[in-house]
Amino acid sequence: MGLFDDMLKDSESLFLNPEQLDFDFQPKLVPYRESEQGYIASCIRPLLQNRNGKNLLIFGNPGVGKTVCLKHVLNELEEYDEVYKIYINCWKKDTTHKMALSICEQIDYKWVHNKTTDELFKEIKNILNKKTAVFVMDEADKLTEIDGIYYILEDVYKKTVFFITNDKDWLINLDSRLRSRLTLEELGFKPYSLEQTKGILRKRIEYGFVKDVWEQKAFELIAKKSYELGDIRAGLFLLREAGNIAEDGSSKKIILEHSENAIKKLDDYKTKNTNDFEDDINNILKLIKSNSGKTITEIYDIYKKDNEISYKTFKRKISKLVEDNIITAENAISDKGGKTLVLNYSSIKKLDEF
Repeated sequence: MGLFDDMLKDSESLFLNPEQLDFDFQPKLVPYRESEQGYIASCIRPLLQNRNGKNLLIFGNPGVGKTVCLKHVLNELEEYDEVYKIYINCWKKDTTHKMALSICEQIDYKWVHNKTTDELFKEIKNILNKKTAVFVMDEADKLTEIDGIYYILEDVYKKTVFFITNDKDWLINLDSRLRSRLTLEELGFKPYSLEQTKGILRKRIEYGFVKDVWEQKAFELIAKKSYELGDIRAGLFLLREAGNIAEDGSSKKIILEHSENAIKKLDDYKTKNTNDFEDDINNILKLIKSNSGKTITEIYDIYKKDNEISYKTFKRKISKLVEDNIITAENAISDKGGKTLVLNYSSIKKLDEF
């Protein structure tokens, strides 16, 4: 027997459009977020009349649709040439210079070599002020420098700035003068209800899988797990993984057992879900996994031997892992009597409690 004899043929695949199971896929409609999209649009609308828009802080837990909702609104703006659309992932573009380079790329300004940050923002100002601009600062709380925000506020005349964050308290820690200049309104995204979670996942199944391949109990289990986590991204991972497991077993249906086995792989999902991470965060996670129970200082001392990284930057990355429930950090007293954090790799035991 050949190695691939038991596989389903291409024509028998359970998947129809697997890319539509990606969290970054932009659906034609973003269900259950109509009011949030309407509010976001109202902040932008003055720009279409050549006036200043409103600045907005958008906050909520991971996986509740903040980014996908904002990107959907930006897509709706594509037909309006008078508005520049600038999206910045602050986890990856965390310094003012990186932010400037990202903006230059998006406005098609190519002469960036050997230019200082000041020089880049001067060119940006000259280009953007010919029109109006929408800025989206995703994961804004991951910025290590805030000078870029000052540049935008002072140099761009007619704009709307959106800050997306999982941490509403980020705003409190901003310089008071900057908070005053921003005059931010706030929009909170609540977690999806169980029925809303089911509705979203059903729609992705409709687009991503061949019709009628999902057993109802298999779907219900994944929907319940996604709801408990409060994270649609986890649900999408489980849908895809259950489908892969079914195909690996040459099954023409996705049954309860496939969903149960997919849930057992959620631990891998947490380490592989690096779309929002910088490359080195996986190395930090692996280090914590092999040194679970040690203090943050001890793990930092190990990590810095082979990596040039400040303690401040290292701590910021740790905060991201804690925030996404990938690791836990418990308060403790160090050997010297001071306060410290003990880091533990999360085995997601709570996910298996049914």
